[in-house]
Amino acid sequence: MSLPKKMKAVVLFGKGDMRLIDDYPVPQPGPEEVIIEVDACAICGTDPKILAEGWPNHPPYGQFIFGHEYAGTIAALGEGVTKFELGDRVAVEPHKGCGVCDNCRDGLYTTCLNYGNLERGHRHYGFTANGGYAEYAGIHLNCVSKIPDSMSIDVATLMTTAGTSLYGIRRIGGIQAGETVTVSGPGPVGLMAVLLARLLGAGTIILTGTRAERLEIGAKLGADIIINATEENVVERIMTLTNGFGTDVVLECAGLPQAQIEAVEYTKKSGRIALIGHHKDPVPLDTKKIVLSNLSLAGSRGEGERSVARSIALLSQQTIDLLPLITHTFSLDEIHPAFETAEKRLQGAIKVVVKP
Repeated sequence: MSLPKKMKAVVLFGKGDMRLIDDYPVPQPGPEEVIIEVDACAICGTDPKILAEGWPNHPPYGQFIFGHEYAGTIAALGEGVTKFELGDRVAVEPHKGCGVCDNCRDGLYTTCLNYGNLERGHRHYGFTANGGYAEYAGIHLNCVSKIPDSMSIDVATLMTTAGTSLYGIRRIGGIQAGETVTVSGPGPVGLMAVLLARLLGAGTIILTGTRAERLEIGAKLGADIIINATEENVVERIMTLTNGFGTDVVLECAGLPQAQIEAVEYTKKSGRIALIGHHKDPVPLDTKKIVLSNLSLAGSRGEGERSVARSIALLSQQTIDLLPLITHTFSLDEIHPAFETAEKRLQGAIKVVVKP
């Protein structure tokens, strides 16, 4: 399969300056890399921040293509690629560790000690290396996973989100059958966490948040109890529901200070909290409660431990319709209204997908 010389791509030329150009050079595969013909790229909540503020060690403005939740078809193979073939349908994860630092050797490549150092082999596609808001994207084979014929390309863009949720679950030791699980924040990551908790055998799943329409979707994905934080006291309600003991597991996906503070309050003694969402400023937590209640807290960055591939395997075995999470679709030519829709959550937007 021969590649064209030029392509459409969304390029950042400065903070807040995002332009669609139609003559960007099509990337060529390096060793152990593939070129993906991008069929769809979902807008992550981080993308508007990259647009507004940039990212440490990002490619030079005028060359920087962002976007990291994409899926498509393999169009070219680099030297040494044997596990993929031309035409394979794939989803991606953005983190590629250097492969040689202590963390990478332990499988913790999302916290690679050489983060941002291209010479050492680290790549964070869509952040420190070019990503998927384009017709073609180059990526290391370690960041690519095949998707089954039963999975649509649009749904495949959700696998990075699913991997983020699953990695948070894995970071706290998983979910045991029958455990009470509270998911805080019904955004895309939180909604996927509800679904994964159900598939992994959770007993009662409680979903908290402030947006009624998203809470309703969470109920359809498997949440047993919905708590609207604008109408009820979250801590009091959860303690009542659990006979005063608290919840076994918390998957905190909101990334809001109040939600993180409350999570410590309503977690059962010796319970486990996954801090998946993050707030830009420090959050004061009750460390005395954490110590005396023997709580376990774990942060989780990205979609480590091959969680995208694991999510594909888990979700493709189920007859679950994930398309309702994709509320809007735009063409690459409509990148500006697509971002406005995603960032302002216009018309109830949850996941917005851009298609070249």
